[in-house]
Amino acid sequence: MLKDITLGQYFPGDTLVHRLDPRTKLTVVVLYYVLIFTASSPLTMLLAVGSLALSVYISRIPPRSLLKGLKPLMFLVILTGLLNLFYTDGQVLVRFWVFRITREGIFRSIQMVMRITLLVCGTFLLTYTTSPLSITDGLERILGPFRKLGLPVHELSMMMSIALRFIPTLIEETDKIMSAQKARGADFDSGSIFKRVKALLPVLVPLFVSAFRRADELATAMECRCYHGGDDRTRLKQLSMGRADYLTLLFWAALLGAIIALRVYGL
Repeated sequence: MLKDITLGQYFPGDTLVHRLDPRTKLTVVVLYYVLIFTASSPLTMLLAVGSLALSVYISRIPPRSLLKGLKPLMFLVILTGLLNLFYTDGQVLVRFWVFRITREGIFRSIQMVMRITLLVCGTFLLTYTTSPLSITDGLERILGPFRKLGLPVHELSMMMSIALRFIPTLIEETDKIMSAQKARGADFDSGSIFKRVKALLPVLVPLFVSAFRRADELATAMECRCYHGGDDRTRLKQLSMGRADYLTLLFWAALLGAIIALRVYGL
């Protein structure tokens, strides 16, 4: 299960999606999120799915890698679908015990499951095609105007970059600790849910110790290299937006406008 968590991993490539400016991709992700929650009809949901499928095709990221990242969230997806299925008012189709299935509940359940799936897949596609350093630079440039208001833009961007960078490392560390615990007789796969949670407690202590040790080593390394934040720092790669970036932003803005218009007219 831990190996299915792929958030933070970066797959190098030379596709159009990989070459886009990180500011463009971050802006597109925001537009994509708004698009997903704006889409409410089968036609608009189909456009949302099609836009993601087109992006995946251009990026040449295997769809299996995106779906693999959904496995740890499958319980949340199923629970959300069931809650919307049984507790949505409308025309009752089936009633049993304290549960009821309505026509509106079926549609809303499918809609919510699709929204969560599209959200997760879109987020994973961003991290798969953009390195953590590029995300940091893009986010810092986008939030640059807020620096005048006293917002520590560089520090926030660096914290996000470090968090994304260490997700795969912590997952690998957790897997090693669990393997070591299993070699000593620990059982994480059988028993009730409470027994499994209790069995995970011996994993948390060495995991937190390892995380704090890595954080201390990183802080020491940054101090040894005279790191003092983003003031007067230069960059090896300067960000620049080209024609492909502007066309991409125009496409997604037009797609969002079309979905809003379809929703206004009830289509």
